[in-house]
Amino acid sequence: MSRSSRTRRLSAGLAVTALAITAVGAATSAQAAPAAPAASSTAAAEPGLLMNYVVNTKADKSHVKKVEKAVEAAGGTVVESYSQIGVVIAQSTNSAFRTDVRAGKNGREVQSVGATRTAAVSEGPVGSTAKTAQTKGLAAGEATVAPDPDEAKQWDMVQIKADQAHKITDGSRRVLVGVNDSGVDDTHPDLAPNFDAKNSVNCVGNGVPDTTPGAWRPTTSSHGTHVAGTIAAARNGIGIVGVAPGVKIASVKVVNDDGFIYPEYSICGIIWAAEHHMDVTNHSYFIDPWEFWCKDNGDQGAVQESVRRAYDFASKRGVLSVAAAGNANYDLANKTTDDSSPNDTTPVTRPINNGCLDMPTELPGVITVASTTQTKARSSFSNFGLNKIDVAAPGSSILSTLPGGGYGTMSGTSMASPHVAGVAALMKSTHPWWGPRDLEKALRQQADDTACPTTTPDARCTGTTANNAFYGEGIADSLDAVKRFW
Repeated sequence: MSRSSRTRRLSAGLAVTALAITAVGAATSAQAAPAAPAASSTAAAEPGLLMNYVVNTKADKSHVKKVEKAVEAAGGTVVESYSQIGVVIAQSTNSAFRTDVRAGKNGREVQSVGATRTAAVSEGPVGSTAKTAQTKGLAAGEATVAPDPDEAKQWDMVQIKADQAHKITDGSRRVLVGVNDSGVDDTHPDLAPNFDAKNSVNCVGNGVPDTTPGAWRPTTSSHGTHVAGTIAAARNGIGIVGVAPGVKIASVKVVNDDGFIYPEYSICGIIWAAEHHMDVTNHSYFIDPWEFWCKDNGDQGAVQESVRRAYDFASKRGVLSVAAAGNANYDLANKTTDDSSPNDTTPVTRPINNGCLDMPTELPGVITVASTTQTKARSSFSNFGLNKIDVAAPGSSILSTLPGGGYGTMSGTSMASPHVAGVAALMKSTHPWWGPRDLEKALRQQADDTACPTTTPDARCTGTTANNAFYGEGIADSLDAVKRFW
């Protein structure tokens, strides 16, 4: 069995890539990947395979236009261009595309180029997938009743003091949180009151935004719906209550039906969030197919740069990104090996170093969240690392919403991250003038200091009570988040 629980194997022998590790009363939280062709994880794509690439250039329209011409001259197709960050997503069956795109007079504009996958593009050529409208579900009534029936079962809300915070505020309708995940069931009665369809999108068709009504809904995974409920299940006399039951949520679908989150999906999703004025985004996943993207590797280095630019752009546009730390029980501050990548073909064991990043959680400005149990212990699956973890939050056996109007428990840092996204949404509601860096600073300052284990000491928990490898700067605190003296 693989070291990483994010790429663990089900009984059917297929890979799982999302950051939840158990689900009760629902389908599995992340979906199985189809059998991939055996191939070296470091070799170039086989001739003729349809592949997607990132091509980096200067963040300028004229430079991007020249790179688009270089892509076409190399036998490629421009999938999507982001002049804001100097990134072009390209598609080609030319096995020499990396070399050919640099050739000619426009090739000199290319700073770096890299394949986003090691397997052929599963969704086919860009533009070949027809958009299918989905039937709009019936929305639930307005939130009017408190407490909700299952609120007493939500120990997680007590741990982060959300129950106390709600006596002050449930959050503001002006605040919008993007659930960048496998899709959200906006017809769920606990989610419908807070759902923003206008700003929802599906990015899993080669990273091209699809705004077809209902395209943002889940098709094979309950993961995103569960995450959404933790953030903002409505106070409406039904089921449960989220951390910020008064804010709005939008679905940004970045997980395909096989459970993969490729770079072009994540880039599409975060740029969409930035340009649709989202205040907070939650990312309970790691970007496939590499568990760690290494800066000194050609393909991986180019992708790492593209994704970094996208998240930096979002931050500058006012978006705070919150992400799950991962479920590999791995020390992010002391990387040595990776034996789980690439997960779309054949994983190989390889040496890595701290220049190799788990994305998006290790990107600058992204809040990295570890998981705790009901007793405030570190969840055994949670990644850790001194000065890598920002804060911690409940992630073991969390009750939340499931597609079809249901409820169930899941575990994983996937479940911890949306608690912090919800706290940030409450914070933004109370302090609407704060930007991402203000929210980041306050999340750390307001977190409740949590010391390393003393009953059963763990040498891996380095640092101090105020900042250590297991809890970062502590367990997130909703009550302090809504106090105006900050």
